[in-house]
Amino acid sequence: MSETLLTIENLQASYGDARALHGVSLTIQKGETLALIGSNGAGKSTLLKSICGLVDNTQGRIVFKSEDITRLPASQIVRRGIALVPEGRRLFPSLSVEENLVLGGNVARPGPWNLESVCALFPILREKRNQPSTSLSGGQQQMVAISRALMSNPDLLLLDELSLGLAPIVIKEIYELLPRITGGGMSAILVEQDVTRALASADRFMCLQEGRVSLQGEPKAHSRDAITRAYFGT
Repeated sequence: MSETLLTIENLQASYGDARALHGVSLTIQKGETLALIGSNGAGKSTLLKSICGLVDNTQGRIVFKSEDITRLPASQIVRRGIALVPEGRRLFPSLSVEENLVLGGNVARPGPWNLESVCALFPILREKRNQPSTSLSGGQQQMVAISRALMSNPDLLLLDELSLGLAPIVIKEIYELLPRITGGGMSAILVEQDVTRALASADRFMCLQEGRVSLQGEPKAHSRDAITRAYFGT
């Protein structure tokens, strides 16, 4: 029987007076990958930030490993096992590659990911470890961002716009490594503009349209036309 890792009930979130999420609910099982799709402004990044404690939730509930984390600060949420790879990577420009990685491991959660294992996953990081993080190419910076999140040994990895701005060959390399990243039972929520790639990489998907769930389920259970309608609201 599958084990429920994350439950979100009727979540609403706002930026000032602007409502970004309107009653979103979802469940993630241990070891499951969920693709979160939708057009720009649909609320995908807001949902990930809400889970991480980076956006104030005005209504609803987030339960992670049977604990209500709705009002916890971000620093406490990452210690409980949720890590975000943010859109745009958000590396610390004043720190080297290795220093960015070590910072990710400061929560000291037990698990398989450490400097040695992330460098085995992305060997270029070992070569570049003493360089300023922002001197790397976009693809290499994304590898640092992913590895920094893995260093906290999360149970749930949130990947926001994983392929944004990257060359096709780099995107292919990163996606080929995803099964190694999640293969130890880690769950993931993947935000991706490339719908075909996202659906091929996920067990289930959820489509958001203007902050509301417009379609969800297993990719094979819905036609491409139905997914397109849910995506664009047509």
